[in-house]
Amino acid sequence: MEFELIAKTFQGLETVLATELIDLGANNIQIGRRMVSFTGTKETMYRANFQLRTAIRVLKPIKHFKAKTADEVYDAVRSIDWTEYLTNDTTFAVDSVVFSNEFKHSKFVAYKVKDAIVDQFREKTGDRPNIRIVNPDIQLHIHIAEYDCTLALDSSGESLHRRGYRQEAVEAPLNEVLAAGIILQTGWRGECDLIDPMCGSGTFVVEAALIARGIAPGVFRKEYAFEKWPDFDSELFERIYEDDSREKEFEHQIYGYDNNRQAVEIATRNVRAAGLSKEVSITLQDFKDFTQPKEKSIIITNPPYGERISAPDLLGLYKMIGERFKHQFVGGEAWVLSYREECFEAIGLKPSLRTPLYNGSLECELRKYQIFDGKFNDMRANGGDIKTALERRLMSDQKRFKQKRDFKTRLGEQPEERDMLGDRNFGKGKFAREERRFGRKDGEQRGGKFGRRNDEERDFKRGGGRRDAENKRDFKRGGDFKKGGSDKRGADFKKGGFNKGNNKSFNKFRRDNED
Repeated sequence: MEFELIAKTFQGLETVLATELIDLGANNIQIGRRMVSFTGTKETMYRANFQLRTAIRVLKPIKHFKAKTADEVYDAVRSIDWTEYLTNDTTFAVDSVVFSNEFKHSKFVAYKVKDAIVDQFREKTGDRPNIRIVNPDIQLHIHIAEYDCTLALDSSGESLHRRGYRQEAVEAPLNEVLAAGIILQTGWRGECDLIDPMCGSGTFVVEAALIARGIAPGVFRKEYAFEKWPDFDSELFERIYEDDSREKEFEHQIYGYDNNRQAVEIATRNVRAAGLSKEVSITLQDFKDFTQPKEKSIIITNPPYGERISAPDLLGLYKMIGERFKHQFVGGEAWVLSYREECFEAIGLKPSLRTPLYNGSLECELRKYQIFDGKFNDMRANGGDIKTALERRLMSDQKRFKQKRDFKTRLGEQPEERDMLGDRNFGKGKFAREERRFGRKDGEQRGGKFGRRNDEERDFKRGGGRRDAENKRDFKRGGDFKKGGSDKRGADFKKGGFNKGNNKSFNKFRRDNED
């Protein structure tokens, strides 16, 4: 039996996520803002959490309703038979995101939902389930856009960007979901070498290796929220977990470089924890010393851009990036994620594609550069072009974004204070945020019925030979996950845009974009 599901993501990655859902076998796919709704079975929900690279979390709506007052929210929630989801011994928590003139405070809405559930249990049983903010048995999510309300079960728990392989991180690490989405947007699937010349803690290179090998990002997770649900099917999930049919060999190499010794050490530990030392090599090297690769390669990188991380000479750094591209990466394809217009200008090369993406609260761009030999005008005079027909169409579609963007804060100006962590509200006004803390103490491992984790490491042999002993993975987890709201007017939960139905129209869209 199929039911409605919602996968949340970063703004700019919705189409990539929809493509993943098509490959997953989901139905009735509809793209919204920072979300994609779809329908599927329990297996689809399990696989979405386990296999999707660009989803932040997967929600299962249990009731849509309209409410103009807090009492109407209370009545609608209390009308649900909560014995289907909870018992007196079950702990639960309520997360709320509100964009409404009627409801001024999101926590007040969460309290009304909690009161409705507790009052129903008291009336029926004389007792009540308890609230637990940290790692509850059931996590509920209510979203209100003006008068439209959606109450959903959070099937993921801790944000899906927390893969589990990251042992340490440098300052301001790139979000894993964003990194995977950028790689998928480039079209790279392991057909050649990949290089990140400023790799930091190694997020790009690890995510690239997982994509190239076809390894699901969920293999590192300790648990999902749906494993605590009353109808959890352990045999079904174990079958999904042990299914390695999508995995493949990778015949090329992934290279990460950084001029910071500590970053190189951290990236090396993260690569080793992911069991990808064979596919990824990390080297201490400044980008100014970068030389022409011997093999065909693609560069994907996220240089500093003066917000959370800066450089003594930021524009000089970008000028050097352009010089290295031009003189030591001829015939290659480079993708750069950055924020400031003058940084892009300092590169000095004409991009063939510009894609708007958010990194935290920053409205960034991902720019593609086709590196050719000689001067641009000479190349054009000889019939060459840096843009494909598809890229011209995509650039044309983005004109409105380019005209109205406000990311061009000049160097030397005092930028407004921004909170960069977690899933953010990108609407006007203050960035809404609810802080949630999940998980175990650092170093505590997952046990359970299936033996997927022992006290210190997991051997991924799956019947023999999957990994050498040196590639066993250490699963440490810690820190806080800070979760923000969604876009203003509740665009996250509106079913608009691409209505796929049986997915035929979206398959055509995907084929057109792959040409």
